[in-house]
Amino acid sequence: MYTRREWLGLTLGAGAALAITPGCRPVGASATAPVGTAASRNLITRAIPSTGERVPIVGLGSSATFSSVARSEDHDALRGVLRTMIDGGATVFDTAPSYGASEEVAGAIAAELGITDRIFWATKVNVAGRGGAGADPAAARAQIEASFQKLRKPVIDLIQVHNLGDVPTQLGILQQLKAEGRIRYTGVTTTSAGRYGDLMNVMRNEPLDFIGIDYAVDNRGVEDEVLPLAAERRIGVLVYAPFGRTRLWARVADREVPAWASDFDATTWGQFFLKFAASHPAVTAVTPATSQPRNMADNLGAAMGRLPNEAQRRRMIELVEALPPASR
Repeated sequence: MYTRREWLGLTLGAGAALAITPGCRPVGASATAPVGTAASRNLITRAIPSTGERVPIVGLGSSATFSSVARSEDHDALRGVLRTMIDGGATVFDTAPSYGASEEVAGAIAAELGITDRIFWATKVNVAGRGGAGADPAAARAQIEASFQKLRKPVIDLIQVHNLGDVPTQLGILQQLKAEGRIRYTGVTTTSAGRYGDLMNVMRNEPLDFIGIDYAVDNRGVEDEVLPLAAERRIGVLVYAPFGRTRLWARVADREVPAWASDFDATTWGQFFLKFAASHPAVTAVTPATSQPRNMADNLGAAMGRLPNEAQRRRMIELVEALPPASR
């Protein structure tokens, strides 16, 4: 088993070789598949239930550290992250107007690198009403139009109502834009367990393409009802916070990845955590946020090889539950 450092060195080295060696491709890749595509890197893909369109199971989020770096003057690291994501074959990029400068900076970098049309852009809308009032439709439309400008796309792949904010008003606007051909998919999100009931009501009563939820090996509340309902209703699922934000890293600390993780091709803790979330059959893609190209490369390893089966998932849960809780 490779250590995290050894695996990253091999991955990044292989990526560099592919970039500078004409005709070089991984063993088993199609001779006609362009280097840097999901086909050439053998990334696992899942179908979006409403259409059958396939996307790689690991993408990129833009909250947390990505958002923090986007606010800075130096965007070289984010440029490297997006380049690594696309060269590695991933496509799904999750963002939101509330993630600071993430939308605007990612849109500018993608245009600079010439990769705008190779990204599956997933953003959000949520305009808070004043004094407990609902969302102002004009303000919601203005926020959406700003996203089109920042992402530099005439058609956005996915826009979701962020945190279930005034769903009747804002989802109604998204559905109208979808009918006009300006949005390909619509959905809603929440990362609050207290709102799972509200989420499921929307799932049962609206024609959603996607939901976005929090899910991790030590945060499995959506397994009981939300994920089964998504499968039943044929709704795609984007997973947020698969590392429990930073909680899981604190829990594993400096422990070694268990040797048995090699049975499902996980060589680092990041891959261990991502493969758990991605292995649920209702999950479409997992979007961990990072501002480091080396972490993006590591994350892509979770979309390669085997995923854990049910028995292995139970063993993963048992291991994590035996760890000390993260300090507050």
